[in-house]
Amino acid sequence: MKPSIVVFDVNETLSDLSGLPAKFTQAGAPAFLAKVWFAGLLRDGFALAAAGNNEKFARIAAESLRGVLQDAPLNRDLDEAVQHIMDGFSALSLHPDVAEGISALRGAGLRLVTLSNGSADVARNLLGSAGLLEQFEQLLSVEDAPAWKPARAAYDYAAWVCETDPDQMILVAVHPWDIHGAKRAGLQTAWLNRSGADYPGYFEAPDYTITSLGELTSALEQ
Repeated sequence: MKPSIVVFDVNETLSDLSGLPAKFTQAGAPAFLAKVWFAGLLRDGFALAAAGNNEKFARIAAESLRGVLQDAPLNRDLDEAVQHIMDGFSALSLHPDVAEGISALRGAGLRLVTLSNGSADVARNLLGSAGLLEQFEQLLSVEDAPAWKPARAAYDYAAWVCETDPDQMILVAVHPWDIHGAKRAGLQTAWLNRSGADYPGYFEAPDYTITSLGELTSALEQ
């Protein structure tokens, strides 16, 4: 069944985090801490969701960043370093393949929405700065849902807002954990594998695997 709505994850799927390590080094911290921090904040968000809490992404990000930077050889005050990196995270740009891929999907008559564990404002700024905001009918955040992705309630929330059944939606994400959650919730899925990594066998397999967003339109037409 061809989906009618494409649901995009935002962080790393649409936004390009490759410039984030430079923000750490500008503050005097090692570049590798960028990956440590991002993985840790996702872990803590998932843990809270598993315990029945729904905490805002920004709060977890800032507080966990303070812990990661606590012992780093910073060249500025800790609060200033945290603000510098958080500002950089909020000002990320899109991956180069996103604009063309979005245009192709809209040209094929598909409805487009985002569903992020972060705030809707981050998605709005990201897409707005690229001139793509008008292509999306909804910018959804789990801040308004019962739980973070990959909990089923997050995907059910998206289907409810879009007034459709989950099987009419396809989630596009770079994160296998997101693909797994969406698949378990009844959505179709497309894994955007930009890194050439192997898909973990312990997660539900995606319906489609693509290496750039521009491939999705033709994949759905086959």
